[in-house]
Amino acid sequence: MTKHIGIVGVSYEGAALCYRTICQEGKDWLGMYEHPQVTMHTFNLNDYKKPSDADRWDLVSDLVLASARILAGAGADFLISPDNTVHVSIDPIIDKSPLPWLHIAEEVAREAEAKGFRNVGVLGTQPLMEGPVYPRKLEKRGIRWRTPDLAGRQKVHKYIVEELIYGTVLPDTRIYFQGLIEQFAKEGCDAVVLGCTEIPLMIAPEDSVLPTLDSTRLLARAALREATA
Repeated sequence: MTKHIGIVGVSYEGAALCYRTICQEGKDWLGMYEHPQVTMHTFNLNDYKKPSDADRWDLVSDLVLASARILAGAGADFLISPDNTVHVSIDPIIDKSPLPWLHIAEEVAREAEAKGFRNVGVLGTQPLMEGPVYPRKLEKRGIRWRTPDLAGRQKVHKYIVEELIYGTVLPDTRIYFQGLIEQFAKEGCDAVVLGCTEIPLMIAPEDSVLPTLDSTRLLARAALREATA
């Protein structure tokens, strides 16, 4: 018997990539045509965007908790959310959640430590890059981190919310992200965290001068590990 995975989806491209990875790689854990039971719940994306744009992360927490309760009612055994930014609001409600969580930044930090990375660049939305989600998990393992400067963070955020969440990948956008990763390498980073759920749709390992920590797929594989334990 495998555990039932509950996915709190937010942006659909990232949630779809996470779901697809669980189903595609399930055969590697369980055999051909096999994967754990998965239920995903997603509110309207604008229900998340409006309060987050207003810096009302408490209201985002309420949405996450409501989604968690729906998934618990559907029979899920544990929860994941492939949306990095929403983890700003997951941390405060973990104790209130009806089910246990796998935390995306914890899984990335675990992989970084296992690979021996000591100084990583982090790319994601502006609230993610400027918030505590990754610093808390990385610093606990003695891993240093850095982000682009303010102008860079603002530009990355704009590309994410205006292009990547809709599945749009423009050549100039990819080049810009590659330039940021090259700058991380010059500053001494030994890996880069793809800390927006959609960045892995644009930056594959061969597109990066640094090893990539693909948060979406790492979380999906952690869910497979938990479901089959």
